[in-house]
Amino acid sequence: MESRLRLIVVDVGNTSTAVGLWSDGRVTNVSHCDGGFGEASSVVRTLAGRLGSAQPKVLAYVSVVPGEDVRWRRLAKACGLEFRQVCHKRLGGLITLDYPKPETIGADRLADAAGAVSRYGAPVLVMDFGTALTAAVVTSDGVWRGGVIAPGFPLMRDYLFERTAKLPRMKLGSGKAPKIGRSTEEAMRFGALVGYRGMVREIASTLSRNFKESFRLVATGGFAKWVLSDLDLPFTIDPTLTLHGAGLICSRNF
Repeated sequence: MESRLRLIVVDVGNTSTAVGLWSDGRVTNVSHCDGGFGEASSVVRTLAGRLGSAQPKVLAYVSVVPGEDVRWRRLAKACGLEFRQVCHKRLGGLITLDYPKPETIGADRLADAAGAVSRYGAPVLVMDFGTALTAAVVTSDGVWRGGVIAPGFPLMRDYLFERTAKLPRMKLGSGKAPKIGRSTEEAMRFGALVGYRGMVREIASTLSRNFKESFRLVATGGFAKWVLSDLDLPFTIDPTLTLHGAGLICSRNF
């Protein structure tokens, strides 16, 4: 059934929303919208018009912002789309959960894990570099064991800017770490990139020791390429992983 489906996939984050078209396990026509619901909803309406008479027509939805859910449900209905939301109860057999309160797991982390297992197999460690840094562990038996949540670059940057008198709001997403900081901006860039890479390396090595697994390392999220460009770990960067996982999970529910 999933090969005959075409889904609009939506990933609502804290700072941006990603929208794409999922078909036959591939994600295309991806847009990253920083302008909130209005900009993203316009993209969805355009994609919905391209689905034509293909049935069923579905909006596969992932969100870490519960307050946005009602608006997206209404939009799906207005566009003639069946609304399918990723949650812990229906994962299409892609992964199983070993977690005390599975209802507390973020939908984006479930989509990341399911997408990574389908594309790269298990065991796999998935890191999502967004507003927060999240990690999900799936062991070789296909079981989601838990994960890690740490501050992301935007949170670190904003905290330094808001809680200090002289530090500027650092630009994120481009530029390399200097040999040493010879200005306030360079010092902050060194601390952010080099320190963050150290955290990523320690998380990966500690989880590998804890589970005695040689994890396939997969990364996604807006800051993944920037952080990992000079890191000596074999990460595969997959920009569409969350959207792929969302589409895959929702397609399996038919």
